[in-house]
Amino acid sequence: MSEVIPWKNSLHGGHSKAFCDHAYDSIEDMIEAAIGVGYNVWGVTEHAPRLGPEFLYITEQALGWTVETLEEKFDAYAAYMLEMQKTYGDRITLLRGFECEVVPHDRYIEIMQGYRERYNFKYMVGSVHYVNGTMIDFSPDMFMEGAEKNGGVEGLAVAYYEHIAAMVTALKPEVVGHLDLIRLHAPDEESVATPKVRAAAEATLEVIAQEGSILDINVAGLRKNLGRPYVAPWLLERVKAMDIGVCFGDDSHGIDQVGFGLEETRQYLLDNGIESVTTLLPNGTGGVKKEAIAL
Repeated sequence: MSEVIPWKNSLHGGHSKAFCDHAYDSIEDMIEAAIGVGYNVWGVTEHAPRLGPEFLYITEQALGWTVETLEEKFDAYAAYMLEMQKTYGDRITLLRGFECEVVPHDRYIEIMQGYRERYNFKYMVGSVHYVNGTMIDFSPDMFMEGAEKNGGVEGLAVAYYEHIAAMVTALKPEVVGHLDLIRLHAPDEESVATPKVRAAAEATLEVIAQEGSILDINVAGLRKNLGRPYVAPWLLERVKAMDIGVCFGDDSHGIDQVGFGLEETRQYLLDNGIESVTTLLPNGTGGVKKEAIAL
């Protein structure tokens, strides 16, 4: 087991094969891996169900899963993580949360608020994977379908940041996930960083600052060969100016991803003038509290 280091925290990750079709290790093995790399706090945030057969992944359909399957697995996840917190609580601070979805677009707010209340989740990662019903991080072809529906790549990127702002205002998530995920399948980085897109992103950051959410600095950007974590330097410049807290997110779906790229991402933050991360800790009354930790 590695030495526990205060800044080693992840508030977004822990997707596991029992509850997520595209994860490949058990949650127990992933928790052991988190302990092994010296995590101080590790937040587990399984995907919320997408309530509509049109939102099932191709891989889920191939497995014969239905919307009811997603709901059953999420119910099991919520209960199982309570047991994991009891089992591992003396070895690591495990946080039990979930990652929201913004579909169906006309009723996701009540659905996600309902999950939070029903399962007594203490925190939420607010993520946007769909823009006007189209998934933007599944494939380049699907990304371009979304662009065609939204007036081009620039229009899709503007709509994406507007979706995040609306989600943050409505759900007030403690953490905002992979802010510039729109970059993943874009033709090039500049196409989703035009002046109009940057203005929309800055307006979204103002909402995040107002609501006090923490911004996920997500290492998946390194795993997916983007050359850096999510969030881009031009966004980090505004994050620093607005004094928005940031956290690490390993977005892990298997043990090989637990702690991946953490040292590189720490250096990336330091290189961009960010000298601390914000984590969440149990507050002693059943909720969570923020704590800033120097890098």
